[in-house]
Formats: sequence, structure tokens, C-alpha cells
Amino acid sequence: MSATSSAVDDIHAPAAMAVRSSFIRHEPVGASRPGPAIRLRLQALAAERRRVARGAELFRQGDSLAALYEIHAGVFKTCLSDKDGHCQVTGFHMTGELLGLDGIGAGRHSVAAVALEDALVCVVPYDALNCLLQESAALQHEFHRAMSREIVRAHAFMLLLGSVAAEGRVAAFLLDLIGRLRARGFSSSALVLRMSRDEIGSCLGLQLETVSRTFSRLQSDGVLVVRKRCVHVLDEAALHGIVHTA
Repeated sequence: MSATSSAVDDIHAPAAMAVRSSFIRHEPVGASRPGPAIRLRLQALAAERRRVARGAELFRQGDSLAALYEIHAGVFKTCLSDKDGHCQVTGFHMTGELLGLDGIGAGRHSVAAVALEDALVCVVPYDALNCLLQESAALQHEFHRAMSREIVRAHAFMLLLGSVAAEGRVAAFLLDLIGRLRARGFSSSALVLRMSRDEIGSCLGLQLETVSRTFSRLQSDGVLVVRKRCVHVLDEAALHGIVHTA
């Protein structure tokens, strides 16, 4: 199997990867899982809720790391700005996922997190979390596994972007959303894209016009029905085929 094919399989098998990227409310399985007392203390750390209005920043690029945030409702984008003010979208994040992991290494955030709709997050103070992780080897292991999955997923997606054409990138993006929604029990055929075509293009390394043409072509080919930001997937297998042959 080629590296590209392996990356495609990784990015399109998100059922475990997406749900377990956040571990606050997820109940792990296996003999090494943290005990109920540790789980209760972890959930108590995440008791604070914060509302984030559409277009508002949860944290800014360069902010000191104060907390991690589990998305309770809503969708966020993360973006990286250069010295000239150009903003590059680095990813999209939905309910159940953790935001803020980028700040752990350097102690400050390397990206900004912006709400794409009115959102609600659970605030997990990082210093308190770190103390709890030091008390429980099982919880620490679970947290490291969650971080590792995010790294693997990000690397797979970057490899994919460098090795497939425009249609394959858009198909991969849609399949990634489908898998993440399916893992959470939501409809995987009816998608509401909270992000704009321009933001999708920024994330995929494509021009706005290219993204729009690709959606139109997929609709003409009977793969999708597109009505503004609502996308109904008619042929998921065709999307897989596009990625593997792009």
C-alpha cells in the first residue's frame, strides 16, 4: 500500500479517531482505564461552560495557554496568521473535540480558534488537568493517546493535500466530515457546512473558484445535491473512489 493510500484510509476511518480525540466525557474501555474517582474529578474540572458568539475568538494566536476546551456545541475553525495579516485556516473542529492542544508544547497558542456559529465550550484549566494527569497513569495514557490521534490525523491530512488534485481534496474533506458526524450519531448524508467556500479553500490549499467549481461538478455527476451551505451526499462510495484515483 502506498503512503498516499494509507493516508486516505486514515483520514476516512475517523469513527474511533474523532470521538476519542476528546476524553473528558468519553468513557474509555479496557483494563487500564482510569477509575471512577478520577473520572469524576476530570469531569468536575470541565464544569465551567463558556458561550462563544459566532465570529468571536475563543483564544488568539500567541495567547498563553490557560485551558483546554471541549466543544459542547458548535463548530470552530483554527487559523494561523502571518506577519502581513494573511490568515490560513488549519482545521475545523466540532462537538466533542478538544481545542487548545496546540499550546501545550510552547505554553502559548500557535493558532487562533474562531467560532463559525454560536457555540458552547467546557473550560478545562490546564494546570489543574496537568496535576490530575500526574496522579493517574491511566488518565495520562488516555490523554497521550488522544493527542497522538490528533497528530496522526493532521499528518495524514497534510500528506493527502500534497498528493491529490482539487476534486480529491474536496472529496476527502467531505468524507472526513461524514465520518466525524457518523461517529457522533448524526446524519452522515445531510451536511450543513458552517464554514464558507473560501474557508474550505484556505484549509485545502485551493482557490475559492476551484472549490465552487468542484462542488458544482460533483453535483452534476450525481454525487451531491448542493443548496448553498446544505449538502446532501447521494453517493458516498463515489467520493471514496475520487480520492483513491485522484
